[in-house]
Amino acid sequence: MKTQGDPEEWFDVVDAEDRVVSSAPRSEVHRRRWRHRAVHVLVFNRRGELFLQQRSLAKDDFPGAWDSSSAGHVSAGDDYAPTVFREVAEELGVELEEAPIELFRLDAGDETAWEFCRVYLARHEGPFVLQASEVRGGGWFTAPAVDDWIARRPDDFSSAFRRIWSRFDRGLIPRLPAAVSNP
Repeated sequence: MKTQGDPEEWFDVVDAEDRVVSSAPRSEVHRRRWRHRAVHVLVFNRRGELFLQQRSLAKDDFPGAWDSSSAGHVSAGDDYAPTVFREVAEELGVELEEAPIELFRLDAGDETAWEFCRVYLARHEGPFVLQASEVRGGGWFTAPAVDDWIARRPDDFSSAFRRIWSRFDRGLIPRLPAAVSNP
């Protein structure tokens, strides 16, 4: 949420139990390393491939790193679930047809840049219209390819994504029978 006359985003500052205690501008929240909220969305297609985004080089954290399909902060006064739809629409340029499934939650800490993260699974085939100010590029990858890439070059990825991927249950990857082709 931006306040009138203030171009900077505002975030809810939360305590160790993820309860709102105040709100502050993005720059202050990040500078002071206050706990705040974010969402990460893992978007899979019918072939079971994960869309990964490469973060813009202008990002203050992990510029140019590979990350979840869509990720973003929860604005002050908002909640996690509506943020998922907003972030996917902003970053990927699409509307989700089905409600994403919440997979798990991560506590705020160094690895998540002091964000309490809720991680969601969604399905979409693309194509995407990537928001240039947020996303440098992206692509579809199989789970084994992501596993291999992280093992070989972990610094190519944001620390939050590495944590998310280490917890992600590969059995949840949506798949259709091999006889069904992708349009």
